[in-house]
Amino acid sequence: MSVKTILVSQPKPETEKSPYFDLADKYKLKIDFRPFINVEGVTTREFREQKVELSKVTAVILTSKTAVDHFFRIAEETRFKVPDAMKYFCMSEAVAYYLQKYVVYRKRKIFYGRTNINDLMEVLKKHKNEKYLLPCSDILRATIPNTLEENNINFAKLILYRTVASDLSDLEDVKYDVLVFFSPSGIESLLKNFPEFKQNGTKIAAFGPTTANAVKQNNLRLDIHAPMPQAPSMTMAIEQFIKGKKK
Repeated sequence: MSVKTILVSQPKPETEKSPYFDLADKYKLKIDFRPFINVEGVTTREFREQKVELSKVTAVILTSKTAVDHFFRIAEETRFKVPDAMKYFCMSEAVAYYLQKYVVYRKRKIFYGRTNINDLMEVLKKHKNEKYLLPCSDILRATIPNTLEENNINFAKLILYRTVASDLSDLEDVKYDVLVFFSPSGIESLLKNFPEFKQNGTKIAAFGPTTANAVKQNNLRLDIHAPMPQAPSMTMAIEQFIKGKKK
């Protein structure tokens, strides 16, 4: 079966320079984008039920742009004025720069790692006396809090947003040659929306080991996997699959 249509379970790229568009042009593909999951913020009542006092926090560990948004959202909704002295420890440089949406970047104490909690730990260890807050989702990977605990970092976990399945009922009669997933939540959303889903000839692409495991655990067939040494990105993995089918 040749690949002609692809559904990517993420929002459409904001820039026209996305490799997905290059792939579509090169192989004459129809590539659609549709988020399979949505993020919902917790209510102020749910926040208070967690009994975390923001006034006692001296530093915040920010794992994503979403975490940034919801930290400042809940602060505004609860009328908590974030102190100028608050320190921000961000998972990546991109997350750190995103803080400019809420604070005057050059006037704040902002630190960041390269890509993961182990990188950031090098910086956190130099600030062990801080009282950290970890704003997160209901499906935070255990790796992050476990690593903080192992290194005796004083932190409080605070669930500020949750991941929920999108309503995909309008896709019921739409068929794609390839479905592309980036998280186990995307797989869960597919099966929640379509409990009678039969894969048949549909190819499933998964990014990352946890997503790949979710595909297999739900008795689905994994056809395309990234990152791999020869295909570090999803678009490269899809292109290699297409090339293989053309041989």
